[in-house]
Amino acid sequence: MSEDRRQEAGSSSGSTADPDEIGETLIHDPGELSYRQLIWRRFRKSKLGVISAFVLVAFYLVAAFAGFFTPYHYNAIDIRYRHVPPQRLHFSPGKGVYVDGLKSVRDPQTLEIVFTTDPSQTYLVRLLYKDAHGKRHLFGSDGPMFLLGTDRMGRDLLSRIIYGGRVSLSVGLIGVILSLILGSFLGTVSGYWGGWIDDVVQRFIELLSAFPGIPLWMALASALPPGWSSIKVYFGITVILSLIGWGGLARQVRGKVLAYREQDFVTAARAAGAGHWHIITRHLLPGCYSHIIVISTLAIPGMILGETALSFLGLGIRPPMTSWGVLLEEAQRVTVLLHNPWLLFPAIPVLIVVIAYNFLGDALRDAADPYSY
Repeated sequence: MSEDRRQEAGSSSGSTADPDEIGETLIHDPGELSYRQLIWRRFRKSKLGVISAFVLVAFYLVAAFAGFFTPYHYNAIDIRYRHVPPQRLHFSPGKGVYVDGLKSVRDPQTLEIVFTTDPSQTYLVRLLYKDAHGKRHLFGSDGPMFLLGTDRMGRDLLSRIIYGGRVSLSVGLIGVILSLILGSFLGTVSGYWGGWIDDVVQRFIELLSAFPGIPLWMALASALPPGWSSIKVYFGITVILSLIGWGGLARQVRGKVLAYREQDFVTAARAAGAGHWHIITRHLLPGCYSHIIVISTLAIPGMILGETALSFLGLGIRPPMTSWGVLLEEAQRVTVLLHNPWLLFPAIPVLIVVIAYNFLGDALRDAADPYSY
């Protein structure tokens, strides 16, 4: 068939056809591409999907190397600079990039110390800044520099948001991996063997689905021992979100397996003497891979929002660890919203990541069926 295509391409292009053009035609012929190449080809046509993929990669890279991208440590406390509003970057040809200094005054109404800019003092912002401990940062300054302001303990909010992304983003990935393992395995077992096994798995999924999400999260999260360290709580929250989130994937994998198990290639494998494990791993699961990838991608935002909700309610990640939910929990008081609205900035990366994952999942869902032109 490949030879016939070459002859047709040569005859249609005429005697003056450029060999490079013929090769380009053959490369872009869907019949010459593998299944992965077809998916990649279809995915590249989705601009929102590609942009979302780059945005998510940037978020994960910045979170992975948070110590370099942040000007301060996330738990660096300086009580002298409590609730400093965001500072603006300035540029002048003679100085370069700099920030104005800060001066504190007492609000006559609330009697609170508030900060205003002091143009008489300026501090240069330098790239590849080395701090007092000898650590390199992408940027920094010898004076106070809080581009997104500070919290009630004088901690830099930008640094805490970036470090918090480590927890919130990794909870989504680890949680989805655990849910993927549970959902794929139990869904395949349920659909392949059927009978009483199928009834038990499906009734258990229905039982999990009957409970409201947030109250169930709260009940399980409150069962964690109060004396656990932050790391143990982190893994406990991840496991909780995974145990709750696998039901939907299991049902969809079960539906796929039910459709595949009666196909001719499965019947032929049984007739050839193939065992159950061989049929499941070599014939049934590979047919579900594209669907599993898409569902997993769409499930990650739910995991991130779950961790954010639990931490916002005070049942998730606990200080001194930080996450986007922990940062939003600190901004839930009305007085904070009135006087320190910049503490709501952690909601912005949550929105960006959730929207990007949704766009990426939609693009992958369309690309998983590359033959539908």
